[in-house]
Amino acid sequence: MAPLNDSLASIIDVIETKPLGVPQTKPTLQSNTFNLSQGILRAKDSSPILFDVPQNVTFTPFASQSIATDAPVPILLRVQANAHKGGFLGFSNESPSDLLTNSLGRFENREFLSVFRFKMWWSTAWIGKSGSDIQAETQWVMLKIPEIDSYVAIIPIIEGPFRAVLHPGEKGNVLIFAESGSTQVKESSFNSIAYVHICDNPYNLMREAFSALRVHMNTFKLLEEKKLPKIVDKFGWCTWDACYLTVDPATIWTGVKEFEDGGVCPKFIIIDDGWQSINFGDELDKDAENLVLGGEQMTARLTSFKECKKFRNYKGGSFITSDASHFDPHKPKMIIYKATERIQAIILRRKLVRESGEQDLHELDEKIKILSEELNAMFDVVENEESLGSEDASGTGMEAFTRDLRTRFKSLDDIYVWHALCGAWNGVRPETLTQLKAKVVPFDLSPSLGGTMTDLAVDKIEEAGIGLVHPSKAHEFYDSMHSYLARVGVTGAKIDVFQTLESVAEEHGGRVELAKAYYGGLTESMIKNFNGTEVIASMQQCNEFFFLATKQISIGRVGDDFWWQDPNGDPQGVYWLQGVHMIHCSYNSFWMGHMIQPDWDMFQSDHVCAEYHAASRAICGGPVYLSDHLGKASHNFDLIKKLVFSDGTIPRCIHYALPTRDSLFKNPLFDRESILKIFNFNKFGGVIGAFNCQGAGWSPKDHVIKGYKECYTAVSGTIHVSDIEWDQNPEAAGSQVSYTGDYLVYKQQSEEILFMNSKSDAIKITLEPSAFDLFSFVPVTELGSAGVRFAPLGLINMFNCVGTVQNMEVTGDNIVRVDLKGEGSFMAYSSVAPVMCYLNDKEAEFMWEEETGKLSFSVPWVEQSGGISHLSFTF
Repeated sequence: MAPLNDSLASIIDVIETKPLGVPQTKPTLQSNTFNLSQGILRAKDSSPILFDVPQNVTFTPFASQSIATDAPVPILLRVQANAHKGGFLGFSNESPSDLLTNSLGRFENREFLSVFRFKMWWSTAWIGKSGSDIQAETQWVMLKIPEIDSYVAIIPIIEGPFRAVLHPGEKGNVLIFAESGSTQVKESSFNSIAYVHICDNPYNLMREAFSALRVHMNTFKLLEEKKLPKIVDKFGWCTWDACYLTVDPATIWTGVKEFEDGGVCPKFIIIDDGWQSINFGDELDKDAENLVLGGEQMTARLTSFKECKKFRNYKGGSFITSDASHFDPHKPKMIIYKATERIQAIILRRKLVRESGEQDLHELDEKIKILSEELNAMFDVVENEESLGSEDASGTGMEAFTRDLRTRFKSLDDIYVWHALCGAWNGVRPETLTQLKAKVVPFDLSPSLGGTMTDLAVDKIEEAGIGLVHPSKAHEFYDSMHSYLARVGVTGAKIDVFQTLESVAEEHGGRVELAKAYYGGLTESMIKNFNGTEVIASMQQCNEFFFLATKQISIGRVGDDFWWQDPNGDPQGVYWLQGVHMIHCSYNSFWMGHMIQPDWDMFQSDHVCAEYHAASRAICGGPVYLSDHLGKASHNFDLIKKLVFSDGTIPRCIHYALPTRDSLFKNPLFDRESILKIFNFNKFGGVIGAFNCQGAGWSPKDHVIKGYKECYTAVSGTIHVSDIEWDQNPEAAGSQVSYTGDYLVYKQQSEEILFMNSKSDAIKITLEPSAFDLFSFVPVTELGSAGVRFAPLGLINMFNCVGTVQNMEVTGDNIVRVDLKGEGSFMAYSSVAPVMCYLNDKEAEFMWEEETGKLSFSVPWVEQSGGISHLSFTF
């Protein structure tokens, strides 16, 4: 870690004497853009941002802050250059408290985009025009200021032991809600509890604002400072939706084998919840058994860092010879369906008792009893199957299993396992992990969460409390767990349930201090045991996590879980929940992407909306992984191969997907008119994904995400090359704002090609419900005096076709060379037919259409070069 810097000014004085490869000009200090006077916060000396700002609210320009930071010099320079664009809001009250609420002023008739927590763990987008329109637990709000062609962000942050968030007030007021999470930690005044920033570009606004906060707070790092995990460029499989808590060695082995048989073996797997040693009752040495569905395990606690009985009983070498052929791949789904039938009967019984008071429900009780017996019998069969096979000299348990997996499946690189931030959902058993000074503490929800959606996980954890490891033992806790996992062949972790700490901080200095202790221990363990990178964060979508936990964590979920059906029973949910997922991921990436690589979560390739999901994953910029059930009918390999190369890698975009500018202040979920458009970059072009997400969304009245059937309809919109914010990724060809040439446009669904430049008319599109299209853009290259126009689209059998193009160069006036990864149908635009075409130094036959200019031929997979083919065209 770099030493702390005393101030920005001193750093700039020092760097002017050193050749650092960055601009050596000292930034000119400018007067701050904001001014607070007479109860009005103004920008650029004219435009009011907030009216009726209370007298107890203060504004402090960023440039006047005394800053100590370890931020790299390029970030420091960037922040200093934009310091005049931002500042801090504070307020003071007469009486100290652990929970303070204050108005920051009001705004009305201003379009805004915001993100708020709709559950304790998850956040999503919301728009409106007044401070009263924002939702409880708003993480930030961006206002559109058209009269000065600008945008203003208001971002509640952390000051001392207090974390802040925004809430709606009456008559357009915006309330700030500052909370310590402990009645023992009180304060009455703040100088920098929220940050405001202005910019003429909404994408630069977020980049500049979070860069400023990185320097100011010095408790997190930007994504650009960190390495990404190895899995980000790979294809994987997660066990969660495949088998839930029934996961065991045979399930995993069979699942990986099915993918291999289909021609796309995963490069990584995530062994999700169900592998740990957890316990409910008095028998401390006995694992919880026969768990199936999510929710059943949420009152259990961790008893050991070692794997549970299902994995401990694995006999080394036993699957190497048998390939787990004894295992029925349909068994997990059968168990899940039986468990679902049982839980539905239990829910019905509770409903009847609640509504009628009837206790004598003999027939229903008998049905529940029979279903329970049938379910237990199914587990008895599974346990007998697990005992098959003979142990060899290679040992038992998780270590033997991971070794055998890698021996059998040569392409499998990484094996992640799931765990909750506090160990298990309900923490650890103090009686068994005595060295960690754990204690069961109450789970006290913040009043700020009162407007969020009812959540099973919150209810379950609140019911039982958390077995909380003492914060002084956080480092030992994570290191003990992760060092054991690393020893037995596990290379990373998916860590869930991050936000539990905010509700168990009463005795530990409040939520901020408790989080710092835990995240500090986690960071050290990541560096020691998981290469400093191999952790996926999940259930973490709160500003507190991003401001305190991301010094090392570089990837995290940006959406709620993939729900293959509505858990609340709406049959249309199988469709509308997929559009909701797109919205979560797209708009959360707008801010989270500055600190973590957005992970759009898994999906199932046989789902009714699988192609819809696949198209978004192809251009999201993150890893691609599935949660397919077992059984050959559960995998759509034709679809998977549009996403994944045969070696298990993916043609990943070089940035993360973001909503287009004309989508920022729209509601693509239930306004009946807007298409969600997202853009991303490839090395040789850009891509736009258009998705019809209409049909569901947040209900401020009911505090729930629900379906709006009347909105599940076709919508129309336009696509234009200018929808891609080319200046957001200078690595992309054609990214220069000055580029005025033509782009080749490829419409994925119709396989049409056309040309477009900045002056062209937009493409008009109409999308049916739950439908999509992809539009790839490639700058057209002109070959000197030959007058040939050429643009490579890559392999059009892949969703992200341009991502398959690895390199392109022009030699002289008449030769184009293209390096390509993958196999399938290559397509390019060529204004004339080539005289000669070579594929891997051999002359190749090609097709060229004079009418369209489409140049195409088939490309094989070249194993010895890692799938790379060399193409050459002579004109």
